[in-house]
Amino acid sequence: MQLIDLTRTLDPADRERLPEELRALAGVVAPQVTYAHPTGDGRQEFARAMGCGVEDLPDGEGWGSETLDGFSSHLGTHVDAPLHYGSTCEGRPARTITDIAVDELWCEAIVLDLRGRCRPDTAIEVAALRDAIEDTAAEVPAGGAVLLRTGQEGFGPGDPEFFRYPGMSREGTLFLADRGAKVLGTDAAGWDLPFGVMARAFREGRDNAVLWDGHRAGREREVFIVQQLANLAALPPAGFKVAFFPLKLARASAAPARVVAFV
Repeated sequence: MQLIDLTRTLDPADRERLPEELRALAGVVAPQVTYAHPTGDGRQEFARAMGCGVEDLPDGEGWGSETLDGFSSHLGTHVDAPLHYGSTCEGRPARTITDIAVDELWCEAIVLDLRGRCRPDTAIEVAALRDAIEDTAAEVPAGGAVLLRTGQEGFGPGDPEFFRYPGMSREGTLFLADRGAKVLGTDAAGWDLPFGVMARAFREGRDNAVLWDGHRAGREREVFIVQQLANLAALPPAGFKVAFFPLKLARASAAPARVVAFV
């Protein structure tokens, strides 16, 4: 069995790599991190904790530690709980990330290769999803995961295209849910269309149905949405399982996760 990591690395340097006009979105890309090295600030921290002087430390070293700031629950590769979509789901109070059992996030999965079937800043059509499913020669696993490979793996936070991605609509989300999928993942920075695209469509049509309709479909059918997946190119179309294990963050609408495929 091969384990394939599908998780983006959380690198605080990515905040500075973002184009200036996208810096406001840094909180969903990477945290701010203060590093304490065993030969640097870690010595001072350890000495204070032990009530001794730096000169008393074995080998003159302390510990390595990091302090994280600006750590969004929707940071990097993360799992959305139903509470993220609204206060209710399927007519009941929406579940938080700690309400979801780990066995619900360990499941069979398929990859839908949508490259050439979708475009940046444009909704992925149901027909494209249907054709991609047929290409896998496998059914959507009941209670399992569908992972969308849109081609966004070619872009990092320093590329303007990182936040110009194909998005999902209400119709596309419900199409996958109706097929039996419980976990919906994407290699894109977001599940819906980019915020600017949705805002422009609303201004032009004054129809609020276009605002976050992909996520809000999760109020009608409970699904767990996973964004900013990496390394989908290393996966076969079907015949593998994935663990989507988020941090156990009390009362939260989401949490960063280590996502690993077992092939």
